[in-house]
Amino acid sequence: MSDPRANDLSTYSLRLGDDALIAAQRTAEWIAAAPQLEEDVALGNIGLDQLGQARSLLQYAGTVEGAGRSEDDLAYFRDEREFLNLQLCELPNGDFAQTIAKLLYFATYQHLLYEELRGGTDETLAGVAGKAVKEVAYHVDHATQWVLRLGDGTDESHRRMQAGLDAMWPYTAELFASDELVQRLDVAVDPSTLEEEWLRRVNQVIDESTCERPTSAYQHSGGRDGRHTEHFGYLLAELQHVARSHPGASW
Repeated sequence: MSDPRANDLSTYSLRLGDDALIAAQRTAEWIAAAPQLEEDVALGNIGLDQLGQARSLLQYAGTVEGAGRSEDDLAYFRDEREFLNLQLCELPNGDFAQTIAKLLYFATYQHLLYEELRGGTDETLAGVAGKAVKEVAYHVDHATQWVLRLGDGTDESHRRMQAGLDAMWPYTAELFASDELVQRLDVAVDPSTLEEEWLRRVNQVIDESTCERPTSAYQHSGGRDGRHTEHFGYLLAELQHVARSHPGASW
């Protein structure tokens, strides 16, 4: 008989691991395509941070699940509906300003989440969060500096930064959607408790950048239930292509 708590813990770890994995895949798309060489290195390092978080969380999800699946199995051999990441993470990069807006929203959320998790009673999650919170603090700072630079720059950079902030905003409510799993799992952080501080931090950056705070009458959702945007299948095909083409191969 399966252990309901173990199932919840595995699913929760999988959610956070999928967020980091898919964010890493999108961030990596900027390597050799960023607007300047220094940014190429910066985004590459951010992507590696996200990938490291994903590896630890997916490994833990597989261990708790107890079905013998490794981090590679979970990353490369699940189908689209089995991924539980936030839709925000899978959205196309768009232009540089859109990517920076997405990074600001997601990294600020991650930072608040990891701050809470590192003080929790689950030693593995606390350990992952304790390391990740330092990494994500840099991600937040990097995004913040670019939002300020673009938003308070030229007319064109301001227009693009505002457009990026507006385009990503309809996917932010899902960051804070609570459900029965996080409410019954004692080591989980209820994301709804992070929203007020997230709004304060993000709005402070937007205001300082001279951009307008975005509004949206509609908010997307479904990622935690395995329902994704039309872009996700293409991302997953690229992510999983080599592993599925050569199953069991090793370097």
